[in-house]
Amino acid sequence: MLTLSFESSAKSASVALSGGGMLLAQSFQNNGLTHSRTLLPMAEDMLKNCGVDKRELELVAVARGPGSFTGVRIGVSVTKGLCWALDIPTCGVSTLEAMAWQGIFAPEGSLLCCAMDARREQVYNALFRLERGKPVRLCPDRAISIAELAEKIGEKTVILLGDGAERCYNSLRGAVLPPPHLRLQSACGVALASEGAPKVSCHDLLPVYLRMSQAERERAENKQ
Repeated sequence: MLTLSFESSAKSASVALSGGGMLLAQSFQNNGLTHSRTLLPMAEDMLKNCGVDKRELELVAVARGPGSFTGVRIGVSVTKGLCWALDIPTCGVSTLEAMAWQGIFAPEGSLLCCAMDARREQVYNALFRLERGKPVRLCPDRAISIAELAEKIGEKTVILLGDGAERCYNSLRGAVLPPPHLRLQSACGVALASEGAPKVSCHDLLPVYLRMSQAERERAENKQ
């Protein structure tokens, strides 16, 4: 299945093209430009360089959250628009699960700790165990303080993945920090996670935020 994948849940943005169980191409940027400026041009240039017309696509996958509210909205909106125009299905995957797929380089049985900076002294987090070359989920996606995460993990050896990995590193006693090109979230992980995930209509694709945005929190506080 020829799949275009998007990852825009954090500062970095990436797009990937995959098919036949292989990564065919990927474009990655981590320069701080807004995803509304970069995401579609990256995809268009990548498809052009691969000689692929967008009408050949069979699926568009996206990291639907958790993550940056603006980044997640942009990725989901671009995906919905493309799938609606092309009349093809979509697949929204957990940002954290997609990150876990980037940890398949690790030894069998490794504990993967996926973490995104959620601010307010918290990270978005999920834990996975690597079994037979695939990440197996150990807990749901959650917003959790770094102190609580450290308490839950204890002295276990964990491989940290995601843009929140550095924030967690000094608090987790058995933490292993891979180099940035292996730990930062990317569309390649989205493509891998989408292979076994349900495919839905673009009308059914929804973002997942885990908690309220700052504007929603402030509005709720002002009502009290």
